[in-house]
Amino acid sequence: MKFILFDTYISTILSSIDSKMFKNCWFDDEEKKDVSKDGDLSCALYISSVLKMFDLIKDRHVTVSGTVKDLEHNGWEKINELKKGSILVWEKKLQSNNEWHKHLGFYIGDNEAISNSWKYKVPKKHHYTYDNTRKIETIYWNSRLD
Repeated sequence: MKFILFDTYISTILSSIDSKMFKNCWFDDEEKKDVSKDGDLSCALYISSVLKMFDLIKDRHVTVSGTVKDLEHNGWEKINELKKGSILVWEKKLQSNNEWHKHLGFYIGDNEAISNSWKYKVPKKHHYTYDNTRKIETIYWNSRLD
């Protein structure tokens, strides 16, 4: 038998909807601190955790910039067209905490994406441009998924 990476990867992404396992990431900064703020800032943790499961990146991350750097060092290339399973990087947007943040998600086809929702604090399925309210800056693809 042969492992089918792409199908398993997509199934894992779809099965991650509403999962609470990406809500928290604890660090010791002279006191215990949840840098993901109980799911408010978990997009990078979510994306990098799924990618790490399949050895598509080296490490898990809590920032978009750290995740993107890891993507670019591990075979992910910028592409112009959406592909099911590609990684989306959305533009910075002002969040409820009055801070500007970029955002990461998975494109799953049919104009839909899955990313961590700061509102619900878990991965949710949504329109890939949030109904034309958030611009995609970069699309990444790894040829291992072909």
